[in-house]
Amino acid sequence: MNDMKRLIDIILSLVALLVLSPIFLFVAFKVRNNLGSPIFFLQERPGKNAKIFKMIKFRSMKDAFDKEGNPLPDDQRITPFGHKLRSTTLDEMPQLINVLLGSMSIVGPRPQMKDFLEHYSVEQMRRHEVKPGMTGLAQVSGRNNLSWEEKFNLDVQYVDTHSISLDFKIMFKTVKVLIAKEGINAPDQTVGAARFSKDDSSKFLD
Repeated sequence: MNDMKRLIDIILSLVALLVLSPIFLFVAFKVRNNLGSPIFFLQERPGKNAKIFKMIKFRSMKDAFDKEGNPLPDDQRITPFGHKLRSTTLDEMPQLINVLLGSMSIVGPRPQMKDFLEHYSVEQMRRHEVKPGMTGLAQVSGRNNLSWEEKFNLDVQYVDTHSISLDFKIMFKTVKVLIAKEGINAPDQTVGAARFSKDDSSKFLD
């Protein structure tokens, strides 16, 4: 199954990059115009077996620092353009490159911040038994309407039950969720007493 899943990932990511290349180039131009260089934002995330990789996104925040040289909070750095980019989830499009390179899959548990690793229970760590995905079972089952525990439970459920047919069901449902924008604007929820900080990609892809 792993070989078939990888083949499907390669085919779908290649086709998507080709078909969406005009949009990809347009968004890259708009990012460059509105935010300058670099166009891409690279962030370290844990992948399969918790191995760290660099997840690629279109940049959505400007560089801004306080007097001590520390980056300002996200809400002070994101621009109206960045908000719009995130609301359409187009900032996530470069993750197709991650899929093509093999660090991610089209479907799998969403890669979270690496700082979360120390807070996972043994059961929650099982989400890293498969490659992280651009979309997953949690993303089509409530997205931000779910608590973190519910999201992680669904991630482990995917690990235990994943199949090619389930992947295609999740992909088709993802399209429906994106069109309906279900759960995108729900407030972030945390586990316990703020065990997890807010993930800057917590719209669609968390």
